[in-house]
Amino acid sequence: MTQPLLFALFALILATLAACGVDGPPTRPESTPEPGLHISGEAQIGVVSKL
Repeated sequence: MTQPLLFALFALILATLAACGVDGPPTRPESTPEPGLHISGEAQIGVVSKL
C-alpha cells in the first residue's frame, strides 16, 4: 500500500471511532409539554426621561 492510501485509511478509521458514542451512554430527552396552547412570559411598559 502506498503512504497516501494508508493515511486515508487511518483517517477513515479515526473518523469512524470519533463518531461513536464516547461521551457516555445515551440519555432520554427532556419531557415535552402537553399538546395545546401554553402562554407564558412577561411584559413591561414604562417611560424613561432625562432631566
